[in-house]
Amino acid sequence: MKDNQLVIWGCGGMGREVNHLCELLGYEVVGFLDERLDMRGQIVDDIPVLGDLPDIMHLRDQLKVVCAGVGSPQLKKRLVQKTRDYGFSLAETIVHPAVQLSRKIHLGIGSILCAGTILTINVHIGHFVIVNSGVTLAHDVKICDYATISPGVHISGNVTVEEGAFIGTGSALREKITIGPWSMIGGGAFVKDDVPGGVLYAGVPAVFKKKLI
Repeated sequence: MKDNQLVIWGCGGMGREVNHLCELLGYEVVGFLDERLDMRGQIVDDIPVLGDLPDIMHLRDQLKVVCAGVGSPQLKKRLVQKTRDYGFSLAETIVHPAVQLSRKIHLGIGSILCAGTILTINVHIGHFVIVNSGVTLAHDVKICDYATISPGVHISGNVTVEEGAFIGTGSALREKITIGPWSMIGGGAFVKDDVPGGVLYAGVPAVFKKKLI
């Protein structure tokens, strides 16, 4: 297996950004994966859409799969399990060269850290997390598996973002709070209190909007 050969789940905006990041770091992106039949054979940013995993079984022992090319935490988790079920190897975490990392950082597997992100001390990034561009993660922040942190988010110290949470663009999280699993924070929100699991919070300050299915 060549460690620098990858395929990326998703050929939308996030997948294309991941492709750009891979090019910067010298990876060879063989193609995109997409479950939609009408996308098979298309060319996106000069990269072919290879189809679904059954379409590339002959390449299973030759490349690794990036599952964090889609922003939806639920879809990421499903694609990770599907990739494992088909016996493909998962790509390691990919970090943009402009990301500022301190020495005391924990990085899980399969995550993406985009340009301009700052991680200070004792920050924990789980597996298959997306930390998009221009994000600040202060001391003792924990981002759990499958979470997505959108561009321009600022997270203060001692905050926990639990599994599968989605933090919308430009939002800010006050120190010492927890965002519950599979919850969503709307873009531009200011979150000053704990958020339970499975809900949408939005606004300034952020308040409950609805339960999520």
